[in-house]
Amino acid sequence: MSYQPKSDFLQVMTERGFVAGCTDLEGLDDALTSGTVPAYIGYDATAKSLHVGHLLNVMMLRWLQKTGHKPITLMGGGTTKVGDPSFRSDERPLLGPEQIADNIAGMQGVFAKYLDYGDGATDALMLDNAEWLDGLNYLGFLRDIGRHFSVNRMLSFESVRSRIDREQSLSFLEFNYMILQAYDFLELNRRYDCLLQMGGSDQWGNIVNGIDLSRRVAETEIFGLTTPLLTTSDGRKMGKSAGGAIWLNADMLSPYEFWQFWRNTTDADVGRFAKLFTELPVAECERMGALEGAEINEAKVILADEVTALCHGRAAAEAARATAHEVFEKGGVGDDLPTLAVTGAEAADGISVVQLIVRSGLAKSGKEAKRLIAEGGARMDDAAVTDPGLMVRTDALPMKLSAGRKRHALVTLEE
Repeated sequence: MSYQPKSDFLQVMTERGFVAGCTDLEGLDDALTSGTVPAYIGYDATAKSLHVGHLLNVMMLRWLQKTGHKPITLMGGGTTKVGDPSFRSDERPLLGPEQIADNIAGMQGVFAKYLDYGDGATDALMLDNAEWLDGLNYLGFLRDIGRHFSVNRMLSFESVRSRIDREQSLSFLEFNYMILQAYDFLELNRRYDCLLQMGGSDQWGNIVNGIDLSRRVAETEIFGLTTPLLTTSDGRKMGKSAGGAIWLNADMLSPYEFWQFWRNTTDADVGRFAKLFTELPVAECERMGALEGAEINEAKVILADEVTALCHGRAAAEAARATAHEVFEKGGVGDDLPTLAVTGAEAADGISVVQLIVRSGLAKSGKEAKRLIAEGGARMDDAAVTDPGLMVRTDALPMKLSAGRKRHALVTLEE
């Protein structure tokens, strides 16, 4: 990037690798150096927790606040009823109001760990776009807002065109999503003087729509800033593991499993992920990324500690590291392992090892568990499991159940 930002926020964003695109970098930089800038990121309530795929943008909001500006977390209580079609091959399942409300409640706890909410100039705001979307008059909305959108232009956006090119259905409901998101930006500018929308680079078209709408309707100058779509060095989508999504809520993924995900970062990603997901100085992140051999493993522990401390607290990070030390270096059973408690009644006559592997989350199905056993990847208390028909009885509990070398669970007898 040839332009050198003056504002603290954009300096941090560029130095740490957050910036993929900006609608007007110099204009945004001037706004950031002229006063407090309110900025938002929207989150549709499609699950009860955010996951690692959201973490890059959550860190953007955290840095925004730390550099003297005002973050807005916009919950999609309204837009979730429609569903974002961006780069999807099919329509999202439609959720009811109760499920959307439950999901928003589950997501709010994560934001409180990264941001300070309140009434101050730089305190974060938690808003819900249902506040202005649920009561819209359809004909009035079409007349006042819809007339500013060209269908030809909407069809040109990659997120829509790719779906049509593959001859996959795009419902009229979904087609409205980009208009509603653009309207969110207009309303946030009107109500809260919001000047900036941030998001992943897949949201570029939706962000530009909001900027154009605000210029046409309110004649205001607002900005968009996007982050790169993150993949690991071997090309995999960031945030996926063998066990599924890496959730940020502790009740959906234990702090130990979260810590272990970061500990398993590939060597080539350590420095980059440290810049993006921790607050360690840039020079320290680069030093960690340049290490090799055993030293890079020490850097991975630091990375896991720092990311976990932000998400779950320093005590949880230390407990996860202690468990990993116990499990991997001493061959023991750590106190913080994910735990499956079985009742005495179900274990009295024996419970199949395949069922235990599935119920503990080490496999998604019985078929996958049997394949794990056949390939020699399943272990009980570090001894290989060779018989998929093995029945585990009360006297074998508690025990450590393992899938490969890096994924473990503790099976206990319910008290």
